[in-house]
Amino acid sequence: MPAAQPVSKAERDALFVELYNEFHQPLFGYLFRLLRDRERAEDAVQEAFAKAYRALHRLDGDANHRAWLYRIATNTAYDRLRRQRLIAWLPLRDDGEDPALRYDQADDCEINVQVQRALEQLPVRYRAPLLLYSVDGLSTEEIARVLGISRSGVKMRLLRARRMFIEAHGKGE
Repeated sequence: MPAAQPVSKAERDALFVELYNEFHQPLFGYLFRLLRDRERAEDAVQEAFAKAYRALHRLDGDANHRAWLYRIATNTAYDRLRRQRLIAWLPLRDDGEDPALRYDQADDCEINVQVQRALEQLPVRYRAPLLLYSVDGLSTEEIARVLGISRSGVKMRLLRARRMFIEAHGKGE
């Protein structure tokens, strides 16, 4: 991760290319799980990177670039979902696989339907932290930055989300 804030346009462009190359695929996977549509996810990731580029000059050199980009992507997705009044989520992994589980692999899991139903029963405020933590592998500190809440708030939402998910998933079996 780059350590210093870019000062020239060339440095800003180089940082942007570096961030794009490192985070495009993970952000696309995250947005695909949020929006559940490849085309909408592609549009959202493009919009998120455009917003990131425009705001790059304000980025603190010591900032966590991953959390910053995920926050932009999350806000972009929420804006789109609000406009469309549609919230759909792909399921969490319930095995010990790598958090970098790809979106196309998730479609092949047999348990997707049950997990999808359980996730749909969770209020939106609990789904995002659960997905960010369990699927995308963000830390509670990073999730706090992404969602704009305290770290203890993230922990509480994760605890409640897990309880609600287990209760809902148990009912679906």
